[in-house]
Amino acid sequence: MTTLNTRSARVIDPVLSGIAQGYTHAQRVGHVLFPAIEVMQRGGKVIEFGRESFFDYKARRAPGADAVNIQFGYEGKPYSLDQFSLDVPVPREHAEDAQAVPGIDLGKRAVVTAMDSLTLSLEIEQAELASNPTNYAASNKLALAGTARWNQTASTPISDIEAAKDQVRKACGVEPNRMVISSAGFKALKYHASIAEKFKYTTADSITAKMLANLLELDELAVGKATYVDSNLPGAQFKEAWGNAAILAYVPTQDAALEQPSFGYTYTLKGHPFVEPPRWEGGKRSWIYGVTYERKPVLTGIASGFLFTNIVGA
Repeated sequence: MTTLNTRSARVIDPVLSGIAQGYTHAQRVGHVLFPAIEVMQRGGKVIEFGRESFFDYKARRAPGADAVNIQFGYEGKPYSLDQFSLDVPVPREHAEDAQAVPGIDLGKRAVVTAMDSLTLSLEIEQAELASNPTNYAASNKLALAGTARWNQTASTPISDIEAAKDQVRKACGVEPNRMVISSAGFKALKYHASIAEKFKYTTADSITAKMLANLLELDELAVGKATYVDSNLPGAQFKEAWGNAAILAYVPTQDAALEQPSFGYTYTLKGHPFVEPPRWEGGKRSWIYGVTYERKPVLTGIASGFLFTNIVGA
């Protein structure tokens, strides 16, 4: 078996860290509401945004006059990054077997295994933050009930969503451009008669998330499909990470940065996630690949979001 020495570890480490940092998972959608931005410190104050971020500051200036001084954002609640770390062993027997099969990259597979879990933890955290009604003003949330739930024939989901978009626009001056909806909620929308009617003369295909986004004039509509089991309750039923909710939000589509107004961000320590240099553990007869990820999802402009809860029912 090939021996990993200090020189090879220095070569492999940045390569695997690049894999971790570029990792994506088809069923992770939390980044739609909480895009990652780098921070240089593990703690500080969240940069939050209010109505002032959208004021017309009357910037016309007469010769010799002072320029208008503006400030976007302000220091809000303190934050502290959380560190998550996982070790993934690659048994010596697997490594020896893999050498006979060209192209198998056990280090990459170990990193992907760790990132599957670490990003699921982040997804759950982002979903809990975005779907917590206590984070929203009374005017920016709506609990559906009875025939108003979107899987009921008499419901009016398009009107509900348009009214919510207008409410956000009136509250902070900008319309939501993104939406994350639970899997059950998406199914309710795609099969709703009022929505199916909109497409009956244009396509025979099944209604997709992209088609719904276009219908609702959103840049992106993402479906929360992630499920999980609490590791402390291994015999429990799977839970839906995004529960029974839909979240509308304004999030910049490019150039996301601390000073850019947004519903939320995932503050991520610069250089994370990263992969530790692989180490040999003789007791396990395995190479150990460790992945470390320091991050914290935060709400930075809650006025630019709207929460629907109880969107489907029996």
